[in-house]
Amino acid sequence: VQLQASGGGLVQVGGSLRLSCTAPGSGFSINAIGWYRQAPGKQRELVAFITSGGSTNYADSVKGRFTISRDNAKNTVVLQMDSLKPEDTAVYYCYADWALSRLRSWGQGTLVTVSS
Repeated sequence: VQLQASGGGLVQVGGSLRLSCTAPGSGFSINAIGWYRQAPGKQRELVAFITSGGSTNYADSVKGRFTISRDNAKNTVVLQMDSLKPEDTAVYYCYADWALSRLRSWGQGTLVTVSS
């Protein structure tokens, strides 16, 4: 099962972007849902996630700048990215941990480029 991600693009330093990701099959419960990113030549890193209960977790590098939210009824997660920096440039991947199967699904990746 692949998630559908959207919202990447090119933005200048200090700008904002909004990433969205939808998991198919509304009605199936999802535990944590969130985002990783991978910059060129670097390992994939966890950016943020949100649990089914609404608890959030952020990488130190994005705290205070990124906000994650979810709509459980629509199996959708949104990552609002503000005050973007060149080091935020990466391919962003959403993921979802399904409650019943305990398997993880991934999105196709969306490129975010922050120009200085």
